[in-house]
Amino acid sequence: MEHSEVIVLGAGGVGSAAMWQLARRGVATIGLDRFEPPHEHGSSHGETRVIRLAYFEHPHYVPLLLRAYELWAQAEEESGDDLYRETGIIEVGPRDGEIIGGVRRAATRHGLALDELTEREVGERFPGFVVPDGYDAVFEHRSGFLWVERCVRAHLELAAAAGADVRTGTTVHGWRADGDGVVVDTDRGRIGADRLLVTAGSWSAGLLTDLGLPLEVLRKPMFWFEADPVYNADSGSPQFFYDTPAGQFYGFPAHDERGLKVAQHTGGEPVADPLAVDRSLLDADLGAVTRFLGDHLPGVHVDRRTGHAVCLYTSTPDGHFVVDRHPTHPQVCFAAGLSGHGFKMTNTLGQILADLALTGSTDLPIDFLSASRFSAATA
Repeated sequence: MEHSEVIVLGAGGVGSAAMWQLARRGVATIGLDRFEPPHEHGSSHGETRVIRLAYFEHPHYVPLLLRAYELWAQAEEESGDDLYRETGIIEVGPRDGEIIGGVRRAATRHGLALDELTEREVGERFPGFVVPDGYDAVFEHRSGFLWVERCVRAHLELAAAAGADVRTGTTVHGWRADGDGVVVDTDRGRIGADRLLVTAGSWSAGLLTDLGLPLEVLRKPMFWFEADPVYNADSGSPQFFYDTPAGQFYGFPAHDERGLKVAQHTGGEPVADPLAVDRSLLDADLGAVTRFLGDHLPGVHVDRRTGHAVCLYTSTPDGHFVVDRHPTHPQVCFAAGLSGHGFKMTNTLGQILADLALTGSTDLPIDFLSASRFSAATA
């Protein structure tokens, strides 16, 4: 039976980064994926992903994000590809709401710069964005978007150049512990390894069934629309994130002929089988997004949709990642449940998983992402 030091299950955002981290340390690594990444079957696609630093989800993510910015810059330098574009981000919502309150807490705790904007100042600096009465607005300069497919491709190419064996078109049926190592069963035979990393996105629950992680896969549509020139990135238009009574909505300024991109962060239809997702445009997909745009970005032409795509969120009940070693088989490490906001940190998670696999610990703060929080809640 073939043997490797480490096997990585899943070659998307986290898996590709983990392969790069392992291979650059001289570790014999095999990466397996059912598809040919970057692909449209999971979460790491759709052209762009937000990266922001004053993190409303939890201040504990900020050290992970600081490392992510460093690693994206390193990947850009080593790959020679443009992976990140800085545009800034405007965030709008109730003063005591999740987004505005969370952004301010993170900025205060970590000494991050924010511009506090009045409704008039928003109109002057960022025409086309409407701030409802009674809402606050903040602007973060150190934010932008990542070219998601480019990022995955760059990690995979860097990993392969460093010696990783990336095998696509390979279906993983499961794994089992074998003494201090593991055996992975695939449609192309069995492979043994000293260590195993599970980075399978929406397929993670099926590969970690013994842990009973509360992971829910959600279908999430994204849309592109023609828009007035004030929404062009070249004109200084920022990314945006709104917290409204109808849900949370985010988007990207136009940078090509497809126009402005927008999606709803909240909501989503549960998915029973990630392989059987309906990726067509459903009647229910557009309503909330077009109403949001009409109320808050009136210069976007909702009757001129230029494209749509469907990605998957794999979410936890508390909206935080699960990053840990297997409690029974410490030779197995995993990152799962990125809950729709993890791509920006996939490079950091790749480093963390490589650390855990090789040394059993990491210097980066991940205690708040431990899987034990769910077992404690159900005990």
